[in-house]
Amino acid sequence: LPNVDVFIFDCDGVIWRGDSVIEGIPETLAKLRSLGKKMYFVTNNSTKSRAGYKKKFDSLGLSDVPAEEIFSSSFAAAAYLEQTKFKDSGKKVYVIGEVGIQEELDLIGVDHFGGPEDGGKKPDMGPGCKLDHDPDVGAVVVGFDRNINYYKIQYAQLCINENPGCEFIATNTDAVTHLTDAQEWAGNGSMVGAIKGCTGKEPTVVGKPSPLMIDYLCEKLGLDRGRICMVGDRLDTDVLFGTDNGLKSVLVLSGVTTEEKLLSQENTITPDFYADSIVDFFVDETAAVEAKA
Repeated sequence: LPNVDVFIFDCDGVIWRGDSVIEGIPETLAKLRSLGKKMYFVTNNSTKSRAGYKKKFDSLGLSDVPAEEIFSSSFAAAAYLEQTKFKDSGKKVYVIGEVGIQEELDLIGVDHFGGPEDGGKKPDMGPGCKLDHDPDVGAVVVGFDRNINYYKIQYAQLCINENPGCEFIATNTDAVTHLTDAQEWAGNGSMVGAIKGCTGKEPTVVGKPSPLMIDYLCEKLGLDRGRICMVGDRLDTDVLFGTDNGLKSVLVLSGVTTEEKLLSQENTITPDFYADSIVDFFVDETAAVEAKA
């Protein structure tokens, strides 16, 4: 703790599981604040905007977390488009995803369509039929979408394959996600994979482990990477986000990763430390992970 000024916490599997806060989390966050630690909450889940996540924090009894400390991958997608001056192009965004992406695009004044509004659409695939698409779409943003369908996939591939310069942007490529605390559910990697499969193109990924989020935080907030610790439950997103971007890293076992997987010979991603949950930050015993030769 003395060597860390800023903690970046993943949310799903670290702060909560599904719609249930993990035991001891409110007290642990309060202790960290009392020690003067800065905290930011960075999630790859794009279904909510920052304002939407603020409501979730409040509903779980974490009302001390202000919206300014919350960064979702829906926000990251909007930040990327803002940084690349997409609005100046006069183009539109086609959204595969939910309201979180739409709300963040509204905040930066970028025209968009798709998303939940296309959830019930079906293309006419009779003889001679085709699906017309908007030639003014300059980017397709793919986020987690519980109502993804063939219409959305076809519309996205037409924009990416036929509109010159159309960008393919993914909020994240997580294989699984926590929709409930009962089991794992297919994550945004399945939606992104569908679009990759029919376009043959790789997306620009804006969520973890992409450096975009940490670059944004360090630039906007003046943070020192050497004093930041990334805390998450996934090796291939959270821990990799830390190790690839010069941050300290802690893996917690309260989410998708087991101790067996962490310590297996097949795993090549090594955090600096691991714990059952962040509640263990205030337990005297600590265990570092030995780097594999």
